Amino acid sequence: MTPLLSLTGVTRRFGGLKAVDNVSLSIGQGEILGLIGPNGAGKSTLINVVTGVHPATAGQVRFRGQDITRHKSYQIARLGLARTFQIVQPFPRMTVAENVAAGAVFAGGAENLVQGRAATRDLLRLTKLDRVAEAPAATLTLAQRKRLELAKGLAMRPSVLLLDEVNAGLNPTEIDEALALIRHIAETGITIVVVEHLMKVVMSISQRLAVLHQGQLIAEGKPDVVMDNRAVVEAYLGPRYAASMEKQP
Repeated sequence: MTPLLSLTGVTRRFGGLKAVDNVSLSIGQGEILGLIGPNGAGKSTLINVVTGVHPATAGQVRFRGQDITRHKSYQIARLGLARTFQIVQPFPRMTVAENVAAGAVFAGGAENLVQGRAATRDLLRLTKLDRVAEAPAATLTLAQRKRLELAKGLAMRPSVLLLDEVNAGLNPTEIDEALALIRHIAETGITIVVVEHLMKVVMSISQRLAVLHQGQLIAEGKPDVVMDNRAVVEAYLGPRYAASMEKQP
């Protein structure tokens, strides 16, 4: 089966620094993939390359079999590949509904904000933002702004949704609510890539994990298998700890 999204030898350099180094990875239709790694591993940079924020220095990105390596961000979004951002920055003076409608206009097929608002009523209910739909986005709590990011991404009617640290800064109850929402989104058939540093989160939601370290893909597979990988343990906890774990009966 042809993967929905595939990366082949993807590299991104910033001067002499290889932020992403020769990464090859395939993601199938309807999959929930957890993309993990220590701070500075290259996770967000890889998402930026996939979505056209930073063009790849080398390698190829294909979506539905089409080479999108040199596409602009707006072109990629309109093909059906949406993303959220780790640092949430909605249009602060626009209402919540207008922010979501903007996503529908940008890449969801709506011709104007009026059509966009009509198309996003269900999304506001889904993300529990319907009660604050007419409030300025600047008045939202962090948890509400995170849900607004999800609603904006869904308004683009994506086939693939890439979530960059969507749970960062949330308390345990808010995280549980966010995970329930992500599972519901996946059940609608949308393929999801979760960029995350909270191991409890990715282990509970991901069908497969891909691990980056110093820009390189060092492991991928089922979550329980990946977390027993020596290279992964070393990346997170250091080689001495990894060695001590192997000596335990």
